Amino acid sequence: MSDILEVKDLHFYYGEIHALKGISFNVTENEVVTIIGGNGAGKTTTLRAISGLLGKIASGEIRFFGERIDGKRPHNIAGMGLAQCLEGRHVFTNLTVRENLDMGAYLRSGAEVKDSLEYVFNLFPRLLERETQKAGTLSGGEQQMLAVGRALMQKPKLLMMDEPSLGLAPIIVSSIFKTIKQIRDDGMPVLLIEQNSNAALRIVDRGYVIETGEIVLSDTAQNLLENEDVKNSYLGVN
Repeated sequence: MSDILEVKDLHFYYGEIHALKGISFNVTENEVVTIIGGNGAGKTTTLRAISGLLGKIASGEIRFFGERIDGKRPHNIAGMGLAQCLEGRHVFTNLTVRENLDMGAYLRSGAEVKDSLEYVFNLFPRLLERETQKAGTLSGGEQQMLAVGRALMQKPKLLMMDEPSLGLAPIIVSSIFKTIKQIRDDGMPVLLIEQNSNAALRIVDRGYVIETGEIVLSDTAQNLLENEDVKNSYLGVN
């Protein structure tokens, strides 16, 4: 399978802090890939570097369908079909559910938007029930559904998700992960950043382990679940 996203020898600094130290990984067609690691390991920094939110990287290459995107503006990267669900959801609290979804489709128009809206409401029936409700009045789980739905309204070629389970009840987390699998089954690749490593590795195809800005391990999800070091460090298994 061909690469959709390829990150090669990526370095990034926050001032004097070397946050990303030459990380390399890829995402191919029709797969879910996760990057797991502890707090401060560089997971969110990686996604924000890819989507252009951090500005200029120190060195390395980021390619999306073979075209270099490092150095491009965030809106140009989004326009190429790369969508990101930010950590913490960041919905527009004073807008309705429908208005939030419409914001996700700002680069599109016509029948395509209608089709995407139907897809999102089929994926998240709760959002259809809350269509005219202000986003700020939704529960945390509903806001996460809305954040994912808003990204899907872009009809991206790759969906990047940053900590979608953060702060949610276990039953909602289970629902979110089932949705991620459904998105993949519908043909959309996903790059998932997730601190709930156990749950993430049970739905993805491959995984990378990042520690202090470096990729220290990569393998199939099943092999990572069975790896003793991963069990001890990230899966709560001793």
